[in-house]
Amino acid sequence: MALACDLFLLLFKKSLFMKKQLFKYLLATFVFIAAAVTSHAQTRIYVKVRPTAVVVARPVAPHPNYVWIDEEWTVQNGAYVHVPGYWASPRAGHVWVPGHWTTEAKGDYWVAGHWKKV
Repeated sequence: MALACDLFLLLFKKSLFMKKQLFKYLLATFVFIAAAVTSHAQTRIYVKVRPTAVVVARPVAPHPNYVWIDEEWTVQNGAYVHVPGYWASPRAGHVWVPGHWTTEAKGDYWVAGHWKKV
């Protein structure tokens, strides 16, 4: 009888341990997926009048292969802030897709430039 009780307790503890491990695994998976989804979410701030374009003199490229990343707009404190253009080292197998303004019924919003795999 004692052996049966010991066996029952051992199986119960093992089952409880496995449930805890499964719960930890599922929680970690959920956190990872939530972080991945929200990290790619773009904040859309709609405006009726686009910010004034800033004219920037393009300096000489530091290297012949560098790619010019044109001016961008980023959201800070609920408003668009100008980010000047700059030279960037090209990413192998990628092309730079420039940012642009898009118009919807709510107004205009900035779509950020990004590297696109070719």
